[in-house]
Amino acid sequence: MTTWTVSDIPSQRGRSAVITGTGGLGFEDALALASAGCDVIIAGRSQEKGAAAIASIRSQVPHAHVRFEQLDLASLKSIAAFGERLRNQQASLDLLINNAGVMVPPQRRETEDGFELQLGTNYLGHFALTGQLLPLLRASDGAWVITLSSVAARSGSIDFDDLNADKHYKPMPIYSQSKLACLMFALELQRRSEANGWGLSSIGAHPGIARTDLLHNAPGRWSAMGLTRSLLWFLFQPTSRGALPTLFAATSPDAEPGAYYGPDGLSETRGFPARANIPSRALDEVAATRLWTVSEQLIGMTIV
Repeated sequence: MTTWTVSDIPSQRGRSAVITGTGGLGFEDALALASAGCDVIIAGRSQEKGAAAIASIRSQVPHAHVRFEQLDLASLKSIAAFGERLRNQQASLDLLINNAGVMVPPQRRETEDGFELQLGTNYLGHFALTGQLLPLLRASDGAWVITLSSVAARSGSIDFDDLNADKHYKPMPIYSQSKLACLMFALELQRRSEANGWGLSSIGAHPGIARTDLLHNAPGRWSAMGLTRSLLWFLFQPTSRGALPTLFAATSPDAEPGAYYGPDGLSETRGFPARANIPSRALDEVAATRLWTVSEQLIGMTIV
């Protein structure tokens, strides 16, 4: 597994996928899957960025089956509308990659529904999206859900007394919380699929430290983190390499349901796909059950 690359992706013809995020890791996922013959939907907020992503993929893969659908993960209304559109357009869905995210905005910001932005976008948005698409995933002959976590999850903790950071907001700890929540969701989704006979497989993945625009977009290009990303770019592995754990989880016959994948080198910061170490807090099934229940209450939807 230590040298697995996109050239090892088996044919994806006949499979359909939804990937959140128009750039960075999401773009690399879409490009690789479209190149392998998958029917890909790139879901994101910006029509302009979506059109640019589609044009770039088609310039490299002329006969790619790829399209853009508008989706704002910071809006439950947008997520519900996206789910309804897809349920009206197709009978099933084979792959969902919960990828898009925001990272460490300096000041506390909220989603349209009043959730702290990082928790609301990175975790609750994808939780709601998975619930909206669950009928399509269950209708597939063995669907896969890949949810992106982060090396930051190692330092994360779920503060049930201040989950929404209403009392205290520190950008990095709240980001870490959101990414720990994503990993706990990936593992809990697998347990619930097995218990309820949903027939889907759920896997967590993380990119290590990749050269995406997350640190430029949220804290800003001239912030300390943004400058680190710009000036020490060589410490960050290429985005195409960072996408490999996700693509392995999504396509390899060796990927295991309920597992967690990341890079194999330098404390999981770079390298080729391999099993990643799951932080002990992510293995707390009592906390995962509580988080699931609280999340359903927050989004006003029961996932069954």
